[in-house]
Amino acid sequence: MKTALTIAGTDPSGGAGIQADIKTMTANGVYAMSAVTALVAQNTTGVKSIMEVTPEFLAEQLDCVFTDIMPDAVKTGMVSSVPLIQVIARKLKEYRVEKLVVDPVMVATSGDRLISEEAVDALKAELLPLATVLTPNIPEAEVLSGMTIHGPEDMERAARSISERYGCAVLCKGGHDLNDANDLLWRSGEAKWFYGRRIDNPNTHGTGCTLSSAIASNLAKGYDLDTSVERAKTYLSGALASMLDLGQGKGPLDHLFNLEGEFVK
Repeated sequence: MKTALTIAGTDPSGGAGIQADIKTMTANGVYAMSAVTALVAQNTTGVKSIMEVTPEFLAEQLDCVFTDIMPDAVKTGMVSSVPLIQVIARKLKEYRVEKLVVDPVMVATSGDRLISEEAVDALKAELLPLATVLTPNIPEAEVLSGMTIHGPEDMERAARSISERYGCAVLCKGGHDLNDANDLLWRSGEAKWFYGRRIDNPNTHGTGCTLSSAIASNLAKGYDLDTSVERAKTYLSGALASMLDLGQGKGPLDHLFNLEGEFVK
């Protein structure tokens, strides 16, 4: 069985962060492992507080995983401080991780900011150059590129700038009232569009975590990047189209919409 590791914060309501990542990886057929960067008190209505782990404890978690069950792919999510980013980068280099999906989480679906300005700089310097692919949404792509994005041509310019600056592929995600879930993959100087359809579902808590984890899962299984993105988008569409409706805010997705078997009856 192929394996994947998520390095991210928690969500006690189960819709985003580590919990969403584990569900997504399981649903996509890989063995899920996790290293917690922060305990986040949040739900579908917003983030209440964040309690980070120490850099030493995060390093111990990563050592425990890498020295016992080497992951076939790694995904990073919310990392909110410079020391934690530095630990992750050091361990990824130490264990020679080859398949890395970086979801540059900066703002929650609810609009709550999750990362300091200093941490954004560390993310750029330490983590982005190690990535196989980055998965920024429109606001995150604007921060990383320093550009304003109003349409598809702006997405291409921003993705190209980010890719050239950090030497990795960039999946610039659409949505955010910009288009019908059309995502742009920029890699090696070329653009490829992945077209989707907007699903009229207000419950979008954890969509970014879910997409990046699905991409990592497919990379772990040996699919190339294009195929991994295509499969991940199809999976995300299914989780949205299931129309799960929980919580008082932007609710979670149905990560296990396709789960079948005796024990789910």
